[in-house]
Amino acid sequence: MFVDETTIEVTAGRGGDGVTSFHREKYRPRGGPDGGNGGRGGDVVLVAEPGIATLVEYHFHPHQRAQKGRHGQGSNRQGGAGDDLLLPVPVGTLVRDEQGTLLVDLAWPGARFVAAKGGRGGRGNTVLTVGRRVAHFHEKGEPGRRRRLTLELRLLADAGLVGFPNAGKSSIVGFASAAKPRVADYPFTTLEPVLGVVRAGAYDYVLADVPGLIPGAAAGKGLGHRFLRHVTRSAVLVHVLDLAPLEPGRDPEADLAALAAELAAYDPELAARPALVAANKLDLPEGRASLPDAEAAAARRGLSCYGVSAATGEGMQALLYAIGEAVAAARAAQAEAEGPVQGGGQGQAQTPSRRRRDQLAAV
Repeated sequence: MFVDETTIEVTAGRGGDGVTSFHREKYRPRGGPDGGNGGRGGDVVLVAEPGIATLVEYHFHPHQRAQKGRHGQGSNRQGGAGDDLLLPVPVGTLVRDEQGTLLVDLAWPGARFVAAKGGRGGRGNTVLTVGRRVAHFHEKGEPGRRRRLTLELRLLADAGLVGFPNAGKSSIVGFASAAKPRVADYPFTTLEPVLGVVRAGAYDYVLADVPGLIPGAAAGKGLGHRFLRHVTRSAVLVHVLDLAPLEPGRDPEADLAALAAELAAYDPELAARPALVAANKLDLPEGRASLPDAEAAAARRGLSCYGVSAATGEGMQALLYAIGEAVAAARAAQAEAEGPVQGGGQGQAQTPSRRRRDQLAAV
């Protein structure tokens, strides 16, 4: 089961209590206070793990609680700290509070975020004794913080396939990689995202197949938001056109316009993202006849168009090489825009994104 959004309630551990205790020893009837402090409660920490692909664990177990701190004891024995609770989440998880404010983007392996801080342990009467005034009391441990958080997964893919249902996106990913998405001749076969690793010559990149898009997706219609959130991280968008649609009244010009409109409505930045067009189903006679229309529609928008057949493999190598080149160019432009910043360790330059990652890791 694929779950890409869920709400969890995290509770950090309560701090252990201090203790009121007095030293007792033969010939020392008034030995003085020796009550130890309580240990701190455990933190709740979210950790981005590459081996985790879904939030399903927290969908079924939304309440997560860290361990309490141990109580102090006599003879100045300190209570042990509660164990931190580490919650593995997929790389690319966004964490929001109850107001919807973004707290952190766990966008790289090993990224950590302290979701709830453990309570401080209470002090024993040894610490609370001041001068000649003996404390006959101790402090209780503080409660751990409790928070309600929303976890939202956005896939980390170099290129994202966008298109209407049944356009052949899953077939393209299946042909290009070792991924095995579900393929069938009816709409909305793909109900959850699939990632495929593609190697085309010198280019290695991750290609994302996500649920199909329909008009109104930006407003949540169909699988709208579930589809659109997963292409926001893609450096390159590939518009997959169905050259032989089953629905009447559809053509490459209308489909491409609808795709562009939905992307712009969801996030205007997506409309400016590097893109190209894959016109699929050349293996069908009606599909090959529609290819000139698709090329003309792409040219009017300044996009390169590649006629392909995911069923027979025709044109696929040229498409995959073109995607690889576009991804490499987009990543290079992104790195140049960020630019080097002084302060990297061991003489290395540090990019703003890396600096931001270090800041977030320390939260």
